[in-house]
Amino acid sequence: MFAEQFHHGSVAVNGTRLHYVEGGAGEPVLLLPGWPQSWYTWRYVMPQLVSAGRRVIAVDPRGMGDSAHPAEGYDMTSVAKDIHQLIAELNLGAVDVAGHDIGSWIGYALASDWPQDVKRLALFDAALPGITPPAPAGIPSAEANVKSWHFAFNRLDDLPEILINGRERPFLNWLFAAKATNFWAIDGADLEEYVRVNQLPGALRAALSYYRHAFSPQGVATAQQRATGKLTQPVLACGAEYGVGDVLINTLRSVADTVQGNVFAGVGHYIPEEAPSALVECLLAFYRSTER
Repeated sequence: MFAEQFHHGSVAVNGTRLHYVEGGAGEPVLLLPGWPQSWYTWRYVMPQLVSAGRRVIAVDPRGMGDSAHPAEGYDMTSVAKDIHQLIAELNLGAVDVAGHDIGSWIGYALASDWPQDVKRLALFDAALPGITPPAPAGIPSAEANVKSWHFAFNRLDDLPEILINGRERPFLNWLFAAKATNFWAIDGADLEEYVRVNQLPGALRAALSYYRHAFSPQGVATAQQRATGKLTQPVLACGAEYGVGDVLINTLRSVADTVQGNVFAGVGHYIPEEAPSALVECLLAFYRSTER
């Protein structure tokens, strides 16, 4: 059924190539995934949005999924420009954008740098580097450590590659089990798809480059500069009870004029897979409430 509704495509933008999966007709919704995932994280959400009368485009940003894995360009300015050019190439006009995890970083940067491209912005379970206040100093609790250890680890030079390369399957299996609450949401076949894209040449370095750029002095300074101007588009910010909680909502209220938000109860970090119907219901309610 999914294969009958959706097709794969690619587009050359900003010196690289982006892969996307598209289906449906109507007003477009652009979906952006996060680490260590791909467009596939939206697989349960996409058919429901199509059934609601929307055209859906789920994108693999540079270095993710089946998009190209260039050596450079993982700063948010470059990645947002990629998506800006994709929007132009696909002739989408002002589009509704939804992002999860790193997809939220990209969505925020896109809405800030290219406001004419983003009609409404929905972000799910993320902290925004350089904008979300850092955690208190000291040794984190066990619960906090499970949620956030990778921010420091992924920024390290060389060590993540040494430890993960060739061990993607056990690494990802542990990660999904540790950060999901509804464990059925990512099954064995899903794990294999994520292993596949994370084993592609250049994929591991690309994924880590997002963190290395975002938390670098330049990355933090650029994010803080963006935050000096508020987003004017309607914004939906949703956390997970066992993810970031209300952190994302509070962050967006500091950098956007109009923010709705909630926390998904009983859900871990992977909201699009753990609670896809609730996510779609929330998203469609947001769109209805902000129609002009």
